Amino acid sequence: MEIIPFANTGRQTTRLGFGGSGIMGALDRRQSLSMLRAAYDAGVRHFDTAPMYGYGEAESCLGEFLREVRGQVTITTKFGIPPPDSNAVTRLARVVARPVLQTFPGLKQVLRKTVIPIPGTSLSPVTPSEPNPIFTARQARESLEASLATLGTDHIDLWLLHEVTAQDLTARDGNHELLRVMEDAVRDGKIGAFGAGSHRDQIPELVRTQPDFCRVAQFEWSVFDPAIPDTPYPRIHHRALSQHLPLLVAWLQASPATCLRWSIEVGADLANARVLAQLMLKAALVMNPASVILFSSKRPEHILANIDAAEDTTLDQPARRLHALFQRERPPIPALGA
Repeated sequence: MEIIPFANTGRQTTRLGFGGSGIMGALDRRQSLSMLRAAYDAGVRHFDTAPMYGYGEAESCLGEFLREVRGQVTITTKFGIPPPDSNAVTRLARVVARPVLQTFPGLKQVLRKTVIPIPGTSLSPVTPSEPNPIFTARQARESLEASLATLGTDHIDLWLLHEVTAQDLTARDGNHELLRVMEDAVRDGKIGAFGAGSHRDQIPELVRTQPDFCRVAQFEWSVFDPAIPDTPYPRIHHRALSQHLPLLVAWLQASPATCLRWSIEVGADLANARVLAQLMLKAALVMNPASVILFSSKRPEHILANIDAAEDTTLDQPARRLHALFQRERPPIPALGA
């Protein structure tokens, strides 16, 4: 697999990275470790996690896996959304939720649209107009030390402010103290670099008003989105497929004439969901050639299919044509947030 510089960490890693949002969520620990191993064995050398992923257990699961391979991989974790409380009610909710989400994976997207908080998950509603009080120097120090301990490592390659907004960093005095904590962590070797991991709509304002915090930016990108001009900061992207793939498959199946016309123009059978998935992932790679692209999977065969797509150069031009079609025709498919 192609190797590129990893942001401004001084290290190198693979173009494809494994997103850990599903680790210890719908998958139990044995299954989660199996997926991490499958990704590593397939050639993936970057792993992304966060304290709140997997009901607060994803970091420890990744840490267990890293015992054997830490020197061969790069890791990202985050600060800003704390892990859920590990009380009896939350633990019971995890036991109930995990098999339900395994059986009905689409239910998570439905629940996100409700106002019903799900204990121990990221499904609780938030009020973006209110500054997040967690982005303080003290909270940052505590979160970093907790992540280092949970991951079982003495350094984190990339540390991101998780779902931060410009308001979070400008609504209080002394954000220079938070910046100093992050710069000191780089100086002390605890992290390789830091940046912001947020929704793509938040990134321009963050870069404009808080450039010192945006030394790396991680946000979603798919064929639904326009090409991104060169940026002075390294980028990492995710959700190239996510819920977009089933939406596009359904739309093309309901529009056979359009599906045929698009297939001819792209030079690939877009009625084939596997082909479409490969091209959507490939588009993220070819349209963002200096970026790590994250993917998530709960099945080893899907991991291998993603690796195959990344390494297949014959998909480069069809992927570019697919992206150009989206930008030109703007099909009426909602690019839902996750």
